[in-house]
Amino acid sequence: MRLTASAGASRVPFEFNPDYTPTGDQELFMTVLLTWLVNALALLIITYIVPSIHIRSFGTALIVALVLGLINAVLRPVLILLTLPVTILTLGLFILVVNALCFWLCASLLKGFEVSGFWSAFFGSILYSIVSWLLSALIFGNRSFG
Repeated sequence: MRLTASAGASRVPFEFNPDYTPTGDQELFMTVLLTWLVNALALLIITYIVPSIHIRSFGTALIVALVLGLINAVLRPVLILLTLPVTILTLGLFILVVNALCFWLCASLLKGFEVSGFWSAFFGSILYSIVSWLLSALIFGNRSFG
């Protein structure tokens, strides 16, 4: 069976083009999509490392990765700004607490993602960052954003 696409009035078969290069928008979309999948995979991996963190399925991990990304993009900067004096006094270590609170908040908002307590969220958020970074380094390698 041969796949065809309509081009005007005639039908042209799909062919592999080795010289194809994606446009900037296509490349950005694929990078965002792949990063989302990597983060969901990292969430699944940390459930095997930290026994008090549970995720129901890969679909749940995809939703958790999306919600956690939104929390980190919207709420985390506000929390960092509000806790800046404490962060300065602790030489930046309080940011780990802010990360744990964001991780724990995500678990409290979504069914199918369970974090037992603060310390589970604390170590889970640290491991999530490390595993996500390692997977991104393996998949993307040395990429430039400029």
